[in-house]
Amino acid sequence: MRTKVDKLAWIFLLAIMVAAFFVPARADIVDKTVATVSDGVRTELITYSDLMWQLALEPGVPLNPPLSADLGRALKTLIDQRLFALEAERLPRTAPTDEAINAQIAELISYFPSAAEFERRLNLVGFKSVKDENFQRIISQRLAIEQYLDFRFRSFVVITGDDEAKYYRDIYVPDFRRRYPGVLVPTLESKRADIRKTLVEERVAAQIDTFLEEAKRRTEIVTLSPV
Repeated sequence: MRTKVDKLAWIFLLAIMVAAFFVPARADIVDKTVATVSDGVRTELITYSDLMWQLALEPGVPLNPPLSADLGRALKTLIDQRLFALEAERLPRTAPTDEAINAQIAELISYFPSAAEFERRLNLVGFKSVKDENFQRIISQRLAIEQYLDFRFRSFVVITGDDEAKYYRDIYVPDFRRRYPGVLVPTLESKRADIRKTLVEERVAAQIDTFLEEAKRRTEIVTLSPV
């Protein structure tokens, strides 16, 4: 079972996954293709500037210069993202609205101390602002991937009352008593909605893990340049 830290990390990584569009690099960065992901029909490229863009959206991660460990982690994240992009492209979809795009940008900004700090980091990786056409396009594609995740995984999760009761009895109550000794434990009914949400996300995360394992077996992933 995933730890709470693992789940939060996964949720955050999902929140910053983006589509396979070229991101303009800073003028002093020589861009290069770092890896390719191919399903035999389409080939997705991952460039150095993609990695820098990914790191720019992670609060507190250094950009000048980036750390090798951070670049390696970003590469793993973007490989997973490209696998989702290849699948999402097979499904018909409607373009996200401007309101949806703006809401996603506002969510990203909320992870940072201020909107100015967020835009400063975007500037470092080549975007003029949150209104930059390339940035807006990437957010639009990210929404398409999220729609795919909802359709492919979340919409098919079934949580029963017995599932909620078991989680409450076996996990929630022992954890609450350990953290808050002597405090009256909230009832199942008062925590049912939170428990259901937790169970849904756990099952979605497990399905995504399985999907990625299978996707990696049927695709060709080539690392062209170590980071």
